[in-house]
Amino acid sequence: MSEQAVHLRCQRIGCNATFTLDHNPEGSCVFHDSGPIFHDGMKEWSCCKKKSHDFSLFMDIPGCKTGKHTTEKPVLTKAAPRSRNPTPVPSPISASTTATSAKETCSRCRQGFFCSDHGSQPNPKPVVPQAVAAAEVIVNASAPPRKTISITEPQICKNKGCGQTFKEIDNHDTACNYHPGPAVFHDRMRGWKCCDVHVKEFDEFMSIPPCTQGWHNADPSS
Repeated sequence: MSEQAVHLRCQRIGCNATFTLDHNPEGSCVFHDSGPIFHDGMKEWSCCKKKSHDFSLFMDIPGCKTGKHTTEKPVLTKAAPRSRNPTPVPSPISASTTATSAKETCSRCRQGFFCSDHGSQPNPKPVVPQAVAAAEVIVNASAPPRKTISITEPQICKNKGCGQTFKEIDNHDTACNYHPGPAVFHDRMRGWKCCDVHVKEFDEFMSIPPCTQGWHNADPSS
């Protein structure tokens, strides 16, 4: 097999598709060029500011940049701590400005992990108010019907760890390599419960090889 025919896996965050050296046009890769921020149970992409409390939904947020696929691991840029001015909410405890500033600039505190330097404890899972949950149900109930897809139309597989472009006519029970999940993010470790692999760094987590084979799926919610 020639070098050009070898399928390579793109290392950009949010892409993870496979490609060949002789077919890698500009714009074929959709990715995030900045790392994630984890704070108070919220997961946010620093490059496009899109966020979610749910880790699976967070990982499904599409990339905000386009370019060519690459096998080089990206050097993620870290967003500087941002000052926010939300609507004032009465607080029973007033922390000092110095202590607040120190915790905001500490990467462990900002990601919601235990920090012995500032006394931070792991953040509990946020409770979604019933009114918000009911609104989400109404939104999902009013979703438009699924579009009919031709078996020869290119689709992007949404299985975790895959991201390949495929056609349903070529789909089969070993076409996709993916993680059935769920993803585990706890105590400064990131990993997959399905294959029991856990690492400390986010880019290492994104590089954990898929552990399961199956059908490509462009709509995992179905």
